[in-house]
Order: sequence, then structure tokens, then C-alpha cells
Amino acid sequence: MTIDPALLHPANPRPATPRPAMPRPALALVAHDKKKDDLVAFAVSHQTKLGDFDLYATGTTGSRILAAVPTLPVTRLKSGPLGGDQQIGALIAEGRIKGLIFFVDPLTPMPHDVDVKALMRLAALYDIPMALNQATANLLIAHPDAFLQTS
Repeated sequence: MTIDPALLHPANPRPATPRPAMPRPALALVAHDKKKDDLVAFAVSHQTKLGDFDLYATGTTGSRILAAVPTLPVTRLKSGPLGGDQQIGALIAEGRIKGLIFFVDPLTPMPHDVDVKALMRLAALYDIPMALNQATANLLIAHPDAFLQTS
């Protein structure tokens, strides 16, 4: 790596140590079965802004998003009912996830409803921005600085 001499402080001719890049905020993307198409459409329409985040998604949702927008940095976890919701919850508890977009289907009972509620509980407990529908997700993605303000 070559350091531009103009960047050197005149009193210290040694090259400056490059600062590490600011870590990108991480965002979780989750959707119930009947809302997966909506979340994929959201990802397609907001792919530029979503590209500024490290994305984590439950299994099928992540696969569908990657199929529609292969350039997005999506890390696929397990399917929600097989532990993916809990994996995202653990990432929230560790402080790695800074926001949650979870398109829920309020009309269909979920056999893993306990896991879904636990995920939402953790998002509330750790005070991260959480969108449960497209209207709120649109607001969150329009203000990415909101993700950077969480601790």
C-alpha cells in the first residue's frame, strides 16, 4: 500500500496508520410464507439502500431475496421454524443486528409462533428499529441513520 505524502503530518514523516473502515450496520430480513413475495419486492425496490447493510435472513426468505437480487450481501441462516428466528435473536442479543424487518402475516396461525414472539421481544428489549409491515419498513429504510444510533 502506498501512502500519499500529502497525508503525512509534517512533524511526523512516518505513514499514517489507515483507520479501519466503519463497520456496516447489520439488518435482519424475515417474512412469513404469505409475505415472502412482499419482502422480495421490497428488496428489489430498495436494493441500493439495502446494499449498504450486512443482511441476515432466514433460510427461504434469504434464498428468494438472493434469487431476485444476487448482488445483495445476504447471509442465509436456517429456516425460521428450524431455528432461524432464534439465530437472528441471538445476533440481536450479541449487538450484531441493528434493525429488523419482519413482514408478518397476522391472519395465519404459525406453529412456531413462540419463536416469532421471542424474536420480536428481543428486538424490543434491545431497542432496535423493527418494522413489521411494508409501510414501516419504507420509513426505516428511508432513514438509515436510525440503525446507526442503536447501541
